[in-house]
Amino acid sequence: MENLVGLDRKKAEKLVVDLNGLLADYEIFYQNLRGLHWNITGKEFFELHEKFEELYKDAFEKIDEIAERVLTLEGEPLHTYTDYLKATDIAEEKSVTDGIQGVEVVVKNFRTLIKKERNILALAADANDEGTVSLMSDYISETEKTLWMLNSYLR
Repeated sequence: MENLVGLDRKKAEKLVVDLNGLLADYEIFYQNLRGLHWNITGKEFFELHEKFEELYKDAFEKIDEIAERVLTLEGEPLHTYTDYLKATDIAEEKSVTDGIQGVEVVVKNFRTLIKKERNILALAADANDEGTVSLMSDYISETEKTLWMLNSYLR
């Protein structure tokens, strides 16, 4: 049986579950980035304050795109922090002020995100869901480049 966009309903339902997990991860990642942006101190303050803002603005856009993809697949996007905390694989970070530690948190969070994005990419390919494949491919490319840059910063 197919859904409204012509995908196998069971495969689309599995994608909705995984996309909601990714949505929850991005919501917690977003809030972690906001905290880093607000609380970072030290010699790297100016560059990291700006970088964390850039990253949280990007995460904010992805949150909306993921939620809209869930809706396109006839699911309901998670939309409460209670649900996000149950579904996320990203830990909340609190009171991080050190720049290097902050970048390490971001790298750890991105590693979680990219692992989940690759899994969703494979599921979407199996479901012939080109919309989700395209979205995840774009996210993976961006995340890989960002991880390379952040890891270079940490060296």
